Amino acid sequence: MSEVKIIKHAEREVEISSGSMTRIAGVSKNIVGAEGIHLAIATIPSGCSATPHIHTNCESAIYIISGSGKFLVGEKLEKELFFEPGDFFHVPSMAPHKPINTGNVEVTMIVARNTPVEIVEEI
Repeated sequence: MSEVKIIKHAEREVEISSGSMTRIAGVSKNIVGAEGIHLAIATIPSGCSATPHIHTNCESAIYIISGSGKFLVGEKLEKELFFEPGDFFHVPSMAPHKPINTGNVEVTMIVARNTPVEIVEEI
């Protein structure tokens, strides 16, 4: 029988970093044995960014909790999408992107994916 699990602060998993972006998972394959979902908090310090990358095996939904900045998107990262708290992003599989914190406070984002383990390629 399946059980509901609570993941306490100390049980979270620090995952791979991308540039200056750090991601801490609360729901993942390693933590709870998830089979079709992943949930994490990502942070980017002021004036910093992630490296340009794609997710080869999943799509992502992102919710901006705090901070402001821009996502560079497009095949050559030629388009800017500016964000602030309360905004959502949908990032399809294989879509190039690079989040950048252009504000004075840390960017904090909730990141959900449709796979428990992502495959990231830096571009």
